[in-house]
Amino acid sequence: MRRGGAALLATLLLTLATLVAGVPARAAATACTPDDTTACLNITVTVPGTGPAADVGLTVEGDGTTVEATTDEAGRASVPVTAAGDYVVEVDEATLPAGTTLRDPAANPATVTVELGRSAGRIFQAVDPSDVAASPTTAPADGESPADDATAAPETGTGAEAGATRGTNRVAQLVLAGLVFGLLLALASLGANLIYGTTGLSNFAHGELVTLGGMMAFVAVQRWELPLWLAIVVATAAGALAGWLLNAIIFAPLRRRGVGVTQQMIVTIGLALAGLSTFLFIFGAQPTPIVSGISARIQIGPVQISAQSMISVAIAVVALAVVAFTLSRTRLGRATRAVSDNPALAAATGIRVESIISGVWVVSAALASLGGVLLALYLNSTRFNFGSTLLLLMFAAITLGGLGSPLGAVLGAVVIGLVVELSTLVLPSDMRYASALVILILVLLLRPQGILGRAERIG
Repeated sequence: MRRGGAALLATLLLTLATLVAGVPARAAATACTPDDTTACLNITVTVPGTGPAADVGLTVEGDGTTVEATTDEAGRASVPVTAAGDYVVEVDEATLPAGTTLRDPAANPATVTVELGRSAGRIFQAVDPSDVAASPTTAPADGESPADDATAAPETGTGAEAGATRGTNRVAQLVLAGLVFGLLLALASLGANLIYGTTGLSNFAHGELVTLGGMMAFVAVQRWELPLWLAIVVATAAGALAGWLLNAIIFAPLRRRGVGVTQQMIVTIGLALAGLSTFLFIFGAQPTPIVSGISARIQIGPVQISAQSMISVAIAVVALAVVAFTLSRTRLGRATRAVSDNPALAAATGIRVESIISGVWVVSAALASLGGVLLALYLNSTRFNFGSTLLLLMFAAITLGGLGSPLGAVLGAVVIGLVVELSTLVLPSDMRYASALVILILVLLLRPQGILGRAERIG
């Protein structure tokens, strides 16, 4: 009895001493919901190829307080804060899963900027120590509002399937990543090629339509708290509306006034710059991931693929198949191809050329926005210049496949995706997009009409 009383007394004294000494408080186990007086700081710890890392200790310091938290089974910890400002998030590396270390130890601790009424986040990746030597600066930043380290994050993120882990063959894994990336890129490239095929216009603002899709999905998921599938629908619809508005307000009047294609192309450059500035003003320069977590990858032979990527590929294949069927087997598709071949002759046969072009703008912009969402999910993040960074790859894809050829755009995008991912075997990951520029130059030198394009006589 005396021992029990002594133990109870010791416990009380220890508790009192703890409170007096100001040992950090622990984060609430319940999910955090931001409101006018509260912001939520969400931290995710994942192991690429394995999934969430549970029971990892975290410390959040800021506004004169220190909060300790532990990741749950989803690898997440949510810390509510009541003051805006910068908070320092530090992972207790001793609590990481056995045999792993942080991919970028220099980014621990990390500073995350928090605004009241919004959520902010950060992803930490735990990897095999050998992977740290291979890519010491690829720790992706995450945030539902501006995160901390813009310079450390790649411009468009790193492909979810590009990393080779134990149990995978690196070349086979990169081939898989290239196919996934190429199919998703094909959605955006196909839209640009359809516009070129029917109007002869190279739309330099097409990248901003891709960014629009990613940003709309980000807003729908993180701020409106919609499920991801509904966010994809909203983003695609927003892209379709943007395409209709662009044609109705700007390009249709320009065509009616007889403005040349070169002048219209300059207009698209201006629209691209305006879109870039608008996205930067609204969302800032930090990465804005649509989802905070990374789904675990499934082992299939010598490669691994996440369920998220499998669903994205399925959506892309269905969308591409619907467009291909429409173009080849329907009356609308035949009319579209007729406008693409000869607008004047198509008009003479009774085809409403302007209606066809308006529809092409709507479909093309919707495909670009859908591609933006899926590419953002694949690359784990989006940002204000996401689409413009990928624009070179889209132009390389449609040039390689053949200008004005829808099937060529898909074929070219797949080839570009494979080259981009496989180039990391010999090039640093940050230079992988430069390989597309080499392909673009070689195609223009050796086969200007592309793989499936038609040679045209000049003059």
